[in-house]
Amino acid sequence: MGKEAKTNAMRMLERAKIAYEAHEYPHEEGVAVDGVRVAESMGQNPDCVFKTLVTQGADKNYYVFVIPVAATLDLKKAARSVGVKSVAMIHVADINKITGYVRGGCSPVGMKKQFVTRFDESCLDKPTIFVSAGRIGTQIEASPAGLMQASRGETASLTMAE
Repeated sequence: MGKEAKTNAMRMLERAKIAYEAHEYPHEEGVAVDGVRVAESMGQNPDCVFKTLVTQGADKNYYVFVIPVAATLDLKKAARSVGVKSVAMIHVADINKITGYVRGGCSPVGMKKQFVTRFDESCLDKPTIFVSAGRIGTQIEASPAGLMQASRGETASLTMAE
C-alpha cells in the first residue's frame, strides 16, 4: 500500500506520534461489511474489533461511541456517559455529512469535527484494539490509550448486558 492510500485517521495518529498498524480486509468496493465479518476475515477476536457509532443527543449535539462489533449500544448508558437526557442513532444517510466518513468506514479518529467520544470500558482489558481506518477495507490496530488520546475519548460502560 503506497503513501497516497493514507486516511485522515492515519495522518492524525502519525501527527500525534501514536503507533498504529493498518490491516486490510477483503470487501466489495463501496459495500459496508458487518463488523463481525470484518473481524473474522482478519482472523481477529470480535471482542478486539470495535465499531464507531454516531448519535445525536436530545441537546442536538452529536456523540460518538466506540464499542465491540458484536455488542449492542445501550442508548441509556450512552446518554448518561455524556450527560444528556437521551441519544438516538443518526440516519445512515447523514454519516458522511456529519463525520466526513462513509457507513462501514467511520473512524473515531479524524472526523470533520471533534465530537464527544466514549469508548466502551472493555477496551481497557486489551493491549490493542481495531477500529476503522476511515474507509471500507482498512482497519487500524492501536492501543486503546492512543486511540482515546487521538479522539479525545474517555471510557464508559456502553453496551447492553449479554
